[in-house]
Amino acid sequence: MQLQGRFLGRVVIGLGLLAWGPQPASAENTRIVSIGGSVTEIVYALGAGSRLVAVDQTSLHPPEAQDLPDVGYLRALSAEPILSLAPDLVLVEADAGPPEVLTQLESAGVTVTRMSDEPDIGGVQQKIHQVAAALGLDDLGAELARQVGADHARVIAQVAKVQTQPRVMFVLSAGRGAPLVAGEGTSAESIITLAGGRNAITGFPDYRPLSPEAGVAASPGVILVTHRTMRLLGGIEGLVTLPGIIGTPAADDRRIVAINGLLLLGFGPRTPEAVAELAEALHPGLEVSRR
Repeated sequence: MQLQGRFLGRVVIGLGLLAWGPQPASAENTRIVSIGGSVTEIVYALGAGSRLVAVDQTSLHPPEAQDLPDVGYLRALSAEPILSLAPDLVLVEADAGPPEVLTQLESAGVTVTRMSDEPDIGGVQQKIHQVAAALGLDDLGAELARQVGADHARVIAQVAKVQTQPRVMFVLSAGRGAPLVAGEGTSAESIITLAGGRNAITGFPDYRPLSPEAGVAASPGVILVTHRTMRLLGGIEGLVTLPGIIGTPAADDRRIVAINGLLLLGFGPRTPEAVAELAEALHPGLEVSRR
């Protein structure tokens, strides 16, 4: 069996796993696999990190999550590495998959709990409640959801005072082919709006390759990227010379904003922090109190 990344050499063989029946979600679940960075953050925020036996490659925060075995990438999972850890519960973000792998886990007797994933603060709070319920920690989940909601409301009240809404184009690179831009209904558009900006890309949903014509027509005043995309595209100088970005107001003014990808797009417990950081970058002179 071929295993990847941090998972190599750290497998615990689950004897007799296929004979197990589904286990109820409760505080008794002590062998948990978390798939999805925001879900893993919530587990740790609820004080249940010690119950994790593995995570996926997007689970990078808090740093101690990176010390756990790695079962692969969120959207390209394989059942075997997960089953070999003998989990009694697998928590997954909404876009984890492929679906047949999750079905295979359930057929093997593992409880798989899928989370909703709406890119707004209500969606974050719902995800917190869902994770907490799966862990048997409903009261702690209610308190965490309340605190995140209060922090978010405080940040949004400060952002609401800004007078302008800069046009922002979110650019994402996977390291091959043309970079993608975020259209309508994406988590990138949602975080831009929350931070007092406007998505410069309209007319299509989801993500599409950046074309020279579309980028220039969008006329963004700010280019927003993750730290990883910034590295892949060669830093600021590499970004501002890309077709579709060169010649835009953002490129001319070197207004490139780079933020940690999980923080920016994860829509987890740190979303108020992400909104505050982006708002300060979009509105020079604005200082947002997080607490």
